[in-house]
Amino acid sequence: MRYIDLNTWNRKQHFNHFSGLLDSSFAVTVPFNVTKAYQFSKQNNISFFAKYLHDCMKAINAIENLRYRIIDDKIVEYNVIHASPTLMRADKTFGFSFIDFDDDLQVFIKNFEAEKKRIQNSTDLFPPKNSIDCIYCSAMPWLHFVAHKEPFSGENDSVPKVAFSKVERIDNALMMNVAINVNHALVDGYHVALFTEKFQENLDK
Repeated sequence: MRYIDLNTWNRKQHFNHFSGLLDSSFAVTVPFNVTKAYQFSKQNNISFFAKYLHDCMKAINAIENLRYRIIDDKIVEYNVIHASPTLMRADKTFGFSFIDFDDDLQVFIKNFEAEKKRIQNSTDLFPPKNSIDCIYCSAMPWLHFVAHKEPFSGENDSVPKVAFSKVERIDNALMMNVAINVNHALVDGYHVALFTEKFQENLDK
């Protein structure tokens, strides 16, 4: 983790402007082709969700601005960002998880399965490890949405939020809409576009 010197940062004015707004976030919903990722998961008998979440996290970690967070009005850059998806239980409630990221898919899946097991055997909403070096994310495989709104805490929240929609077959391709919500004090549309490019590249590998 390192601190960003706001006085020398080329986005100082942008940070000050957007930080002063009641809601400094912006969000977009983007369609992704998940055909190859789905085929890969089926061929290798692994969780499709874990596969595309790993592809997403690799893209998140590749974009510097998506690793920025605000702590006590100071900007920090984390070296690694982890995943904090909501995971459902048998009774249809959910728990927040904290899945340590690893570039190795098999290691990431082991971390994912461990968190899934913990949540299924717990009634806790929050995970034992709860820090902001993550992204908050949720999958809604029952709903093919074209727009999405996240809850607003009223605070200057700097953790990106990602939501994954139901997969639909369109013109022989499997398509999934993904919403990403970011703090404009730290992230611009350019950085979100870089993320979408990286995410699609990872899904296609």
